[in-house]
Amino acid sequence: MVRESEFYWRRLHSLLGIIPIGLFVTQHLIINHFATRGAESFNTAAHFIENLPFIYFLEWFVIYIPLMFHAFYGVYLAFTSKNNVQRYGTFRNWMFMLQRITGVFLVIFIAWHIYETRIQKLFGAEVNFDMMADIFSNPFMIVFYALGILAATFHLANGVWSFLVTWGLAQSPRSQKIVTWVTLIIFVVLSVIGMRALFAFA
Repeated sequence: MVRESEFYWRRLHSLLGIIPIGLFVTQHLIINHFATRGAESFNTAAHFIENLPFIYFLEWFVIYIPLMFHAFYGVYLAFTSKNNVQRYGTFRNWMFMLQRITGVFLVIFIAWHIYETRIQKLFGAEVNFDMMADIFSNPFMIVFYALGILAATFHLANGVWSFLVTWGLAQSPRSQKIVTWVTLIIFVVLSVIGMRALFAFA
C-alpha cells in the first residue's frame, strides 16, 4: 500500500514539474527577455501579466501550491533516492544526481527570488525593470541569479526527459536518445533566453 501511494505521489510530482511549473518557468523567462528591448518593453509585459483576471487565484493554484509540493517532495526524494548506475548508465546517473542537486539549490534560489520580488511588492515596492536593475547592481547577485537560471533550465529540461520516460512515452533506447538531444536543445535555448534577460537588467 505504501509503495502504491508513493508511485502516485511520484507521478504527481513528475506531472506538476512539467504542467504547470515547467510552462510557468518558460513563460517567466520569456517575459523577462523583454528586458533586452528596454525598460519600457519589460514593464509593459510584466504589468500585462500582473493585470490578468483572477491573478491571485492563478498565482496560488497554478504556481505557488504546485511549486511548494514539487519543491518539498523533491527535497524528500533528493535525500532518500540513490543513484542507479546499473539501470541508467554513467551519463544518466550523472543527470539523476544533478537533477537532485539543482532541485535543492532551486528551493533556496526561488525562495530568495520570491522574497526579493513578490514579498517586497507586499510592502509597497513595484516589480519593474528598475527593481531588477537595482538587484543586479550587486555582482554577487548576478552570479547567484546566473546559477539559478542555469539550474532552473537544466532541472526543467532534464525533468522533461524523466517525465517522458516515467510516463512511458519514451521507452526504447532510440527514443530516449532522441529525447536526450531534444531536452539538450531545450536547456540551451531557455538558458540563452534567461542569460540574455539577466545581462539586459545588469
